[in-house]
Amino acid sequence: MTTLEFYTALTALWVAIAWLPYILDRIMVRGLMGAMANYDPNAVPQSAWAQRAMRAHNVAIQAFAAFAPLAVMAMIRMPEDAYPGTLAMTFFVGIFAHYIIYCLGIPVLRTLAFALAALSSVALALRLLGTI
Repeated sequence: MTTLEFYTALTALWVAIAWLPYILDRIMVRGLMGAMANYDPNAVPQSAWAQRAMRAHNVAIQAFAAFAPLAVMAMIRMPEDAYPGTLAMTFFVGIFAHYIIYCLGIPVLRTLAFALAALSSVALALRLLGTI
C-alpha cells in the first residue's frame, strides 16, 4: 500500500467514524430514545463541543469530497510519484487536527488546520495538472 493509498483510506475511515462523539453526546444529553427521535427544534440542545464536532464533521465531508477524486486520479495516473502521498498525509493531519481543534473551540488554529487540508487538495490538483 502506498502512502497515498494509506492516508486516503485513513481519512475515509476518520470521516466515516467522526460522527460517533457527537452522537454519544446526544445520547447523554437527550437519552437513547431522544437521540433516535426525529429532528425537533425544541429538543434539549447538545453540548457546545458536540455542536462544534458536528460542524467539523460536515467540513471534513466536504473537504474529502474534493480530495478523494484527486487522490484516486493520482493513484491511477502517477503511481510512482511520492508527492501525492505527502499531500495525502498533510490533508489527513490537517482535517483531523481541524476536528479536534474545532471541538476545543480554538478559532485561529482551527482555520490554520483547515487551510493545511485545503491547500493539500489544491497542491494535489496542481500536481495532476502538471503545474507543480
